[in-house]
Amino acid sequence: MDNIQGNQMKVFSCRESRYLAEKIAAQLNLELGKAEITTFSDGEFQPAFTESVRGATVFIVQSTFPPTENLFELLLMIDAAHRASAYKVIAVIPYFGWARQDRKDRPRVSIGAKMVANILQASGCDRVMTCDLHADQIQGFFDMPVDHLYASTIFLPYLRDLKLENMSIASPDMGGAKRANAYSRILGCPMIICHKSREKANVVGSMTAIGDVEGRNVVIVDDMVDTAGTITKCANMLLEKGALSVRAICTHPVLSGNAYERINDSAISEFIVSDTIPLTKREDVDLSKFTVLSVAPLFADIMQKVYENKAISDTFIF
Repeated sequence: MDNIQGNQMKVFSCRESRYLAEKIAAQLNLELGKAEITTFSDGEFQPAFTESVRGATVFIVQSTFPPTENLFELLLMIDAAHRASAYKVIAVIPYFGWARQDRKDRPRVSIGAKMVANILQASGCDRVMTCDLHADQIQGFFDMPVDHLYASTIFLPYLRDLKLENMSIASPDMGGAKRANAYSRILGCPMIICHKSREKANVVGSMTAIGDVEGRNVVIVDDMVDTAGTITKCANMLLEKGALSVRAICTHPVLSGNAYERINDSAISEFIVSDTIPLTKREDVDLSKFTVLSVAPLFADIMQKVYENKAISDTFIF
């Protein structure tokens, strides 16, 4: 596929996000680009493109989960494309790891999100495309264009199709109030805010709800779920306070530790996620509560528009 400048559009994938890159390439009517990874006995690996990328606009798809090795593989792929004379190298990072480290929330800690932005730029990346950053201000850490996509584009039509009566949108904490407010405004329904106190990282203390809960079908909206401690405690509390049902929407299902067990044992009747991160492949985990919506059409659309230098603002719901 050539644009008006004559350079080709090519889509490649790192190993952990191949499942998503294949869907994106199919949406674009392209074959996924050919690359290989050489792994040494000590664990070191070296990516290589097995086709020419000279003069091409190269999109490399990789979510950084778990973050360290996947990020480094992406960096090596960007460097390889840059050194192979690609016209532009665009990192497509559906889930941006280290996004929780966006500020100094206590003394003598790193700001990991800023460091990752610096490393991506140093590797030769020309542009970053990502989805539902943990904090919008992370875009300002980059000295290059950042296309920040919103998974609401796929979640809102699904919620409308559910046709839930007496629906309310809930935020699991104060930090997600802006996101929940946008959903409630677009859907024209009330909002509930769950206020929590943390004992320490990944451990929730007390929790209460602000807003009318009784007799409502509640949908909790969050950008990412890690241990599922907050969202399950929120769901259980809402049901105790008289909610008719509780569903949850999560863009990035990190779901570490006992998260799947917590969700299956909780009051959540349906857990709606995107495929920025794949669900577990463990056969002993019950996934009957989970509904997966793909972000591939969204990313493919934006990638096509960026490649053709077209405006993308009309794609975003908020």
